[in-house]
Amino acid sequence: MQSLSRGWSFLNEAWKMALADKDLIKPSIYALFAGFFVSLVFLVPIVLSALVFGDNTIGRIAMGFFGVILVFCQYFVTYLFSAMTIYLIYGYLSEGDGRMDKAWAMVQREWLNILSLAAASTLVSLIRSAVRGNARNRNPLGVWIADLINTVWTEATYLVLPAMVIENANLKDGLKRATYIARNNLLLIGISTVGVGWITGAISFILAIIGIVLGGGLAFLIISLGGTSTLVLVVAVVLGVMLASIPFMLASVISTYTSTAYHTCLFLWARDVEKSQAGQQAGIPVQIAAPAPLAAVLGRL
Repeated sequence: MQSLSRGWSFLNEAWKMALADKDLIKPSIYALFAGFFVSLVFLVPIVLSALVFGDNTIGRIAMGFFGVILVFCQYFVTYLFSAMTIYLIYGYLSEGDGRMDKAWAMVQREWLNILSLAAASTLVSLIRSAVRGNARNRNPLGVWIADLINTVWTEATYLVLPAMVIENANLKDGLKRATYIARNNLLLIGISTVGVGWITGAISFILAIIGIVLGGGLAFLIISLGGTSTLVLVVAVVLGVMLASIPFMLASVISTYTSTAYHTCLFLWARDVEKSQAGQQAGIPVQIAAPAPLAAVLGRL
């Protein structure tokens, strides 16, 4: 329960930052709409491939190809705007102001590294899918290994991306930094005592239920008043989906921003711990504190 309490406290601290500097939340909102646009763009060739070629080898190859491109673009969009959020939070914590112009300049400078991370995540996604297998030949061991791959790589990207943004690391160096931090347990305390993932997951679940209830309720009301003609059904479904999407979008922004803020703070803390250890080895005492939002939660201010 203490972990959940601290997770809720960190969410409050993270959103205090966002309220103090509105730029911090903007990339998470941009990512939502950009991801939706990318999905629409690539769903068109996927649907056309299915209609033109049907369920045969050529059709499956075409749909698979565009599906992989879609996954790659989604990763790139996600990492691009997450990188902006990381840079803005870093600027806010170190300088008291997260400047959007500097964040845009950073992604223009680091776009190739971000692209390489998106390509690596796409490859990992393909490997995970191959290990998991399809519905007909899936086995528990394959599912377990696939889930393990997903967990390990996801946690790695949480460290690789800040290394790229804050330390100008490429993919290779970013993976080295992530491995070093994980191997030396520099983030063990923060990860084990602050249940941010549980809190954002619970909020997303609650908002999803609210969205389904609101959207379904509106559609039911329209059908009850207007009848079951085709036009009324179409209007009911469209308006119901639009209303239901609002809580879903809110949940996405809350989860994305809070998780990014959390892992950015953890990375900065790990970096400071590393410097402290180096200073102690050199006989120089170094006093460190976790970044303000995390320190407030852990009582280290």
